[in-house]
Amino acid sequence: EVRLVESGGGLVQPGGSLRLSCAASGFTFGSYTASWVRQAPGKGPEWVSVISTDGGNTYYADFVEGRFTISRDNAKNTLSLQMNNLKPEDTAMYYCTKWDGSLWGQGTQVTVSS
Repeated sequence: EVRLVESGGGLVQPGGSLRLSCAASGFTFGSYTASWVRQAPGKGPEWVSVISTDGGNTYYADFVEGRFTISRDNAKNTLSLQMNNLKPEDTAMYYCTKWDGSLWGQGTQVTVSS
């Protein structure tokens, strides 16, 4: 089965950190550019970050401001997002996706609140 499964979300205080993980299966993960997308309650999806197939190129949305780091391990078919200095406005469901949007995971909830 072709799928993406996210994990690592949770409740964290402002200024805290979380590491999201995404496990890919059923396809050659290393052949695809991958990304993280988030969706806050009542808002549309918002692109967060993208990483090239070999991990050599990464890009981030302006709101990240150096706080997040995307990475991948093609040998383990995993995608990660290290998030530091989290803010309440980072509260959202975070999704792992193929860059072309053809495959999404089920999402993992991140809540930043004191």
